[in-house]
Amino acid sequence: MERVDLFISGGGLAGLIATAAFGQAGFRVVLADPAPPSGDEGSDLRSTAYLQPSRTLIERAGLWQALAPHATPLEVLRVVDSVGWPPEIRESREFRAEETGEAAFGWNLPNWRARRVLAEAIAALPGVSLRLGTGFRTLVQRESEALVTLSDGARLRARLALAADGRASPLREAAGIGVDVTRYGQKALAFSVTHDLPHEGVSTEIYNRGGAFTLVPLGDAGGRPASAVVWMDDGPRAVALAAMEAGAFAAEMQARSCGVLGALELATGRQVWPVVTQRAQAMVAQRVALIAEAAHVLPPIGAQGLNTSLQDVAVLVGLAVAAPEALGAPAMLDAYAAARGRDLAARARAIDLFNRVCKSGLVPVQSLRLAGLRAVHGIAPLRRAAMRAGLGG
Repeated sequence: MERVDLFISGGGLAGLIATAAFGQAGFRVVLADPAPPSGDEGSDLRSTAYLQPSRTLIERAGLWQALAPHATPLEVLRVVDSVGWPPEIRESREFRAEETGEAAFGWNLPNWRARRVLAEAIAALPGVSLRLGTGFRTLVQRESEALVTLSDGARLRARLALAADGRASPLREAAGIGVDVTRYGQKALAFSVTHDLPHEGVSTEIYNRGGAFTLVPLGDAGGRPASAVVWMDDGPRAVALAAMEAGAFAAEMQARSCGVLGALELATGRQVWPVVTQRAQAMVAQRVALIAEAAHVLPPIGAQGLNTSLQDVAVLVGLAVAAPEALGAPAMLDAYAAARGRDLAARARAIDLFNRVCKSGLVPVQSLRLAGLRAVHGIAPLRRAAMRAGLGG
């Protein structure tokens, strides 16, 4: 039976970055994921804006240099309030990172490319084993270790088993941890577009009934400016949009974008994701810790998803480096749960409220949304606080 410091279940972005961070810190790590090696273009149409704290973690793990050539800086956040259909813009405000002394709020990368680059970089790390195409099967928890069996029959003795295996986490389930779910009746479409006008490093969020339509800058595609899109809408409407033939969808997409980047052209397929808030009922169990979507799922607002997940990783790695001999021990896991529990509860409440306000079609709520945008932008202390949050604070 192989002895390791950590077993990580899940080879998504959070699992890969956690593997690198612990590997760089000198821990022996095995990561397993039932999906075979991929990272093929189009395998995941979402993108992620890495905020400054996430970039710092990735730099410490020795990975940012590999990702940087593919990253597009987000220098400005433009928030647009619109009403009606076709939507009409009634207010637009810009928040500039330079006002905080930073060059950018974050750096955007397509998920498929980030996963490919990370897997290649991590494969070269000593003490790290990536077992892609092999899944987690069983868990036995003991006071001093977790005994893990993989789908290929391999057996591991790990001081800590880390669940990074998604919102339906099999490792979380094996540890006996349940979840609480809030549903909004929304779904999110993810796809990429090219457009006539350059984005100039501006990430744009356009609010209307059903949720946000967000255009996040990407590198040029085929010589044309490109952006990743997340379009939140009522569930039946989102499903109908995903099934539309290309011409009809293009017309709906163009109207929903309010033409802020000129004519849009669909550059990829369309994927649909449920919009929920999901919280694990505990962050830890004996010799087990949860991170990322195994622990929490948030609506896709303000780049909070993966960035919140990487805060999990940063806290856990910090505790492990401070006391390597205590990896997986009750005191360490309790400290991790306490540190992340406070932050996650506050974020979940704030994003839940924000999403409910932004998706409402009620006139009084839309008026409240407009008043909030004007206040946040127009009152300097509120604007600076909003931008600190935008930087990952």
